[in-house]
Amino acid sequence: MTTSTTSTRDQPIDAVLCDIDGVIRFYDTAEVTRLEEAAGLPAGTTAAVGFAPENDLPLLLGQITREQWARSIARDLGTRVPSTQAQALAKAFTESSFWADEAVVGLLRQVREHRPVVLVTNATPWLDEDLELLGLADLADSVVNSSRVGVAKPDPRIYEMAAEEAGVRADRCLFVDDRQENTDAAGALGMATVLYRTAGDLREALAQVMPGDAAPC
Repeated sequence: MTTSTTSTRDQPIDAVLCDIDGVIRFYDTAEVTRLEEAAGLPAGTTAAVGFAPENDLPLLLGQITREQWARSIARDLGTRVPSTQAQALAKAFTESSFWADEAVVGLLRQVREHRPVVLVTNATPWLDEDLELLGLADLADSVVNSSRVGVAKPDPRIYEMAAEEAGVRADRCLFVDDRQENTDAAGALGMATVLYRTAGDLREALAQVMPGDAAPC
C-alpha cells in the first residue's frame, strides 16, 4: 500500500500549489460500477479506458470536447460489450457527479489568508464550471489547468507556470498531489511536496510551513 510522504525543508514556504482531483474533488462511481456489473465487466474497466493516455491526454490538453472523449470511451468499450451498453457506460463515466472534501477546502481557505494558493491540475476545459457548482470558484488565487495551458503534469513547465502565478520561486512552494510521479517532478524543481492520502497529510505539512499563530488546527 502506498503511504503519504511529506518532503519539507528549512527553506520557508511562501505559496501552496495543490492538485484538485484526488485531493479536493472526488467522484461518485456508483452508477458506473452498476452498469459495469450489468455488462459483465470488472469494476474499474471504464475508468481504465477513460484514463488511458490515448483517450485522456487529448482531453487534458484541451484538444477534444467532452462529447469526443465519451465517443472514444464508447468506441473502445464497444470491443467488449454491445454498443448500447458501451455508450451508457461512457455517458455515466463522463457525466459522473462529484463532491468536495470540506476538510481540505477548509485548510486551503485558512492557508490562503496567509499564503497564495494556486490550484495546478490536469483537468478538463469545463473545470471552471465544475468549481462554480462546488462553490469553489474563489478557493484559490489562480488555477493552472492543463487543458487551458496545453501542458500536463508531470511536465516541469506546468509547475513553473504555477509558481509564476503564485509570484514565488519554485523552491519556496509546497506542492500537494495524490500521484507519485507528480510530486517527484515537483520535487525535482526544488519544491517541498506532499504525496496526499488524507486531509491529515495536508494538515501536518501546513503546520510545518505556516507560522505558529497561523497553522491550521
